Amino acid sequence: MTSVTKRFGILTSGGDCPGLNAAIRGVCRAAYDKYGMIGVGFANGYRGLISGDYRVLRREDFWGILTRGGTILGSSREKPFKTGGADYDVVGEKVSAIKENYHELKLDCLVVLGGNGAHSTAYRLAQEGLNVVGLPKTIDNDVQGTERCFGFHSALSIATEAIDRLHTTAQSHNRVMVIELMGHKTGWLALYAGVAGGGDVILIPEIPYSAKIIGKRLKKRLEEGKGFSIVVVAEGAMSREEAAMDKKERKRRRENVSIGYRVAREIECEANIETRTTVLGYVQRGGVPSASDRALATCLGATAADLLARGEYNRMVSFTNDSVTSVDLSVPAGKSKTVPLDHYMLYTALSVGACLGQ
Repeated sequence: MTSVTKRFGILTSGGDCPGLNAAIRGVCRAAYDKYGMIGVGFANGYRGLISGDYRVLRREDFWGILTRGGTILGSSREKPFKTGGADYDVVGEKVSAIKENYHELKLDCLVVLGGNGAHSTAYRLAQEGLNVVGLPKTIDNDVQGTERCFGFHSALSIATEAIDRLHTTAQSHNRVMVIELMGHKTGWLALYAGVAGGGDVILIPEIPYSAKIIGKRLKKRLEEGKGFSIVVVAEGAMSREEAAMDKKERKRRRENVSIGYRVAREIECEANIETRTTVLGYVQRGGVPSASDRALATCLGATAADLLARGEYNRMVSFTNDSVTSVDLSVPAGKSKTVPLDHYMLYTALSVGACLGQ
């Protein structure tokens, strides 16, 4: 079939997550086999695009990678437009290098697999005159413009399994077990894993919590003969007092002790219950992708190849209303998709007796 795009670049940016290789394969298999395109893979995200670290992808490069975790292209958190101060010359040099490499390699479009930061950069590059197509990935599920990002389902399964395992220790020792999950600005992962794992308390950034209310709920469980409890906390969760602070003050208060340990300390003070903390960390985003994420990543990748073929640039592939479509790159740029306060999963959590700290 005739394709508007003949040659495209592809990179993975930001934190790794399950499904990146499946998405790379989805884009490249469809682009090569269906449309006869050629792909150029950049190493380590935007860093490779700046330095010109690339390779022309052969069909063998994306054979057998569907089930592999990580990314065959490597990744970084390089943000070409971030000044870090007033060093505009460095930013200008990076952007100029990107544009020069893009044109020297005769690319018709750049495919970016990433989260919020990656799509913000992609949108800025589109404003600089480059053609870009984005694919939403993140275990946080917080990219605006899509209901689901690949990586989320795999992380949810891992986090839920961890909660399941903590139940036995909590029950054996009559303790409160606090498990801290990722989710810097949004609580999608903690909310879904908390419901799936039967969390007794679920704390997310969107709902500032009261330590007194949590303590009261946990003491009530003890009075009812429930000798243990599970508390699921998103890393960005904050107390009502912290929510009232300005960003700098809140950052100073939080910089030495992670939220999981702070909540555990607050519980011991309020309820006088022995408490232990587990910070799940990078385990959440490692390993092989779930079947659901493989299917979603492949579908989004193949749809991205269709956009390339039609010349529909400067858009992000989106999964919305149980169908795959696309949105303008301005939609995800600079935004995070937070949990709405009327979301059905919050209602579900409350209906089955979970405490949200309020």
